[in-house]
Amino acid sequence: MHQQIKGHKTLVTPAVRRLAMENNIKLSEVVGTGKDNRILKEDILNYLAKQTGAILPPSPKPEITAPPSKPDLAEDTSKEKDARIVTPLSKPIIPAKDRTMALSGFQKAMVKTMNAALKIPHFGYCDEVDLTQLIQLREDLKPFAKDRGIKLTFMPFFLKAASLALLHYPVLNASVDENCQNITYKASHNIGIAMDTGQGLLVPNVKNVQACSVFEVASELNRLQKLGSANQLGTNDLTGGTFTLSNIGTIGGTYAKPVILPPEVAIGALGKIQALPRFNSKGVVFKVQIMNVSWSADHRIIDGATMSRFSNLWKSYLENPASMLMDLK
Repeated sequence: MHQQIKGHKTLVTPAVRRLAMENNIKLSEVVGTGKDNRILKEDILNYLAKQTGAILPPSPKPEITAPPSKPDLAEDTSKEKDARIVTPLSKPIIPAKDRTMALSGFQKAMVKTMNAALKIPHFGYCDEVDLTQLIQLREDLKPFAKDRGIKLTFMPFFLKAASLALLHYPVLNASVDENCQNITYKASHNIGIAMDTGQGLLVPNVKNVQACSVFEVASELNRLQKLGSANQLGTNDLTGGTFTLSNIGTIGGTYAKPVILPPEVAIGALGKIQALPRFNSKGVVFKVQIMNVSWSADHRIIDGATMSRFSNLWKSYLENPASMLMDLK
């Protein structure tokens, strides 16, 4: 069997063509490795593996939302208990017997990607970030963003701060070859974000964050989220990532152990924002908005000191967002 694509003949079986259609893959973008360049099932799965990663379970929203700022810690505890009650997304179905199902194309690609990730010696680093000033800045900027037709979340600030820090620690924006003999330092900061779609968890990336303003990053995130909701993310959106920030805060977690998405060498997982008590220099308790971050890095080329310094710089940009103006180009 064959299919005519863009003026040349592409050899493909009906089963492989069906697999490509189910996953919205254009056969013209897949390199066939079979006889006479025939596209095999493995070629489709390899293509999918380059686009997908297993970092977080699917979540109903791709962005972190800040907790309410008005209530204080002395508020009625019954309301706090109600807020902690988790409502199921759907009515559970109690099965009568076991059932076995074949993995879907994206699930098989996820297996392949995670098997590759298991070959990487991960090490973790965690910290907490005080977002009190950033929350206020975002509130001040939201009207300006709305006038531009942009929904301004926290993610554009997280991505831009990461890009500024990567300029100082470029080894975190690198890749290594399969045998770990060569390091390629990436010129572009193509920062990926985990996104729930009808096709499963995908990791599209914002291209050239180092050359974008916060508003430009926000606009691109809006575009990617709309395409993701419509299952229309393209190959260019899903490939070429150099660094990833994932997000467990939408589900409610605080810490995680994120898995690196090869061939990248680092990834961060962001927890939920919480109002917590802290002490100032005079020993007085005050309320701050805290977010936890969990980093994973490839220990073959990144040491703990480098990861810590990168995290400290990223953290300082977010805790003092005005300081980002000093390094913006």
